[in-house]
Amino acid sequence: MDYYDFIAKGYDELHREEQSNKLLIIKNNIKINKKIRILDVGCGTGISSGFGCFVVGIDPSIGLLKQNNNKKILGVAENLPFKNYSFDYVVSITSIHNFKNIKKSINEIKRVGKENFVFSVLKNSKRFDFIKNLIEKNFRIIKVVEEEKDSIFFCGLQ
Repeated sequence: MDYYDFIAKGYDELHREEQSNKLLIIKNNIKINKKIRILDVGCGTGISSGFGCFVVGIDPSIGLLKQNNNKKILGVAENLPFKNYSFDYVVSITSIHNFKNIKKSINEIKRVGKENFVFSVLKNSKRFDFIKNLIEKNFRIIKVVEEEKDSIFFCGLQ
């Protein structure tokens, strides 16, 4: 059984406050209106999808998705089932370190996004430096906000 399927029932209790705080930071740093389309990669239970506009989430954990009341798809970041340039923003909140192939995921995220990207990266991840370097190579970093457990990268296309 996948780790996130295993902890799915208690996920919100464990992580709601932390994920909600990151969502608030992100919402305070991007411009959203009802016409904006957002893809939430690694959406889990949907805590990170509360933007007040059109949001679709994708996650590989059926256990987490069962608790997600938003628009969602079972899938992986390495193979996003969307057309090129489908979303105004692509966000990934504390999930990128779990992707099997981060490089391929970054390419897929770039492909489906138009211009704006937000990555919340767990600071204590063994892959933090690798992820940070990939973000820096593939995107124009507009701003970095240091949160307690994560660095939040606000990016545009290069």
